[in-house]
Amino acid sequence: MRQAVSMSAILLDTASLYWRAYFALPDSITDSEGRPVNALRGLLDTIAAVVQEYPQHRVIACWDEDWRPQWRVDLVPTYKAHRVIDATTDELLPNGSVEETPDLLSPQIPMIQQVLESLGILIAAAPECEADDVIATYCQGDDRIAHDIVIVSGDRDLLQLVDQHTTMLYTGGSSKSRGGRPWWEFTPNEVVAKYGVEPAQYADMATLRGDASDGLSGVSGIGEKTAVALVRAFGDIHGVMAAATESPPSKPMTPRLAASLVQNTDLVSATYSVIRLRGHTGISPPPPPTVPDRDSALVLAQRFAVVRSVDRLLSLLPG
Repeated sequence: MRQAVSMSAILLDTASLYWRAYFALPDSITDSEGRPVNALRGLLDTIAAVVQEYPQHRVIACWDEDWRPQWRVDLVPTYKAHRVIDATTDELLPNGSVEETPDLLSPQIPMIQQVLESLGILIAAAPECEADDVIATYCQGDDRIAHDIVIVSGDRDLLQLVDQHTTMLYTGGSSKSRGGRPWWEFTPNEVVAKYGVEPAQYADMATLRGDASDGLSGVSGIGEKTAVALVRAFGDIHGVMAAATESPPSKPMTPRLAASLVQNTDLVSATYSVIRLRGHTGISPPPPPTVPDRDSALVLAQRFAVVRSVDRLLSLLPG
């Protein structure tokens, strides 16, 4: 049994953040060779804003080793299917394996990796895992890496990990905001106030409602308000499905909702397995923290024309 490390940590849903930065900042932000660096600069400024708000936290960049794991596709074939292209033709495909990435973003991803590593920020990934899976592992049970954790992401599914020692900074608001702001800070109370369910019930609610951004349809006839009402009344997805088989059904379950749920039993089970985040035994604990390699970081900063952003981070990160 691994003991939790006595420290504070910031867990970045890295792809979510650099995608958002790419669309928030103009691609006229370039380096000396004319290459766009808007995603790189925006990501670095986001990290700096978070570190300034939460000092003395170790920063870990959680990474999508597999952005669309086959085991999730096997459960729900439509999972992220709308984001997939054929690598040979660049056409969208329903069952491909290459993510549709803007041409001006792709070259920035290796830059991001190099700069993060030079700053001593660990990139954490695992085979067949999305960044969400890494974050979930580091937040739960014996694999929890810190007493206090801050998750930074634009993916609402991660709200299910919020608890008394885990805060989420949700960055999925205005695409025009800069430097990672504004973000919404979610504690358990804020999750309840915003979505009407406890963090641990978020996956149950999302399963019923669906999530178009991930290609998850949800149950026909159930929107967010109905999903919230059902989960609040029956506790979790298992309670909701059990209530659907009762005759007569208990409010707020109705005969129409019960029939739809029973008809979609397999879909509900598969969708819940896709959305529900659990720790993975194949994800290793992060190694001990390292300090920034200032010389390498400054060389890269000059090369990629992000000197101000790197200088700011070097002033904030330990070492």
